[in-house]
Amino acid sequence: MKNEYDFSKGERGKFYRPDVELNIPVYLDSDVAHAVSQYAKKGKSDIGALVNDWLRRDIKSMGQSRKGKVR
Repeated sequence: MKNEYDFSKGERGKFYRPDVELNIPVYLDSDVAHAVSQYAKKGKSDIGALVNDWLRRDIKSMGQSRKGKVR
């Protein structure tokens, strides 16, 4: 590694893209991945679609369960 680097010809924000949507990788434990894979095969579905559906339902149910609580 150099002691100093020359950034005098660098362009600020050259690779910045504010409208880019990042896909966040999710790593499942092997037992969970196996179970999800089996569910997907039974339902003839894609693993990603299955997990997204489960998460959407869970998020929706969390929102509904909070509606009844008074703070």
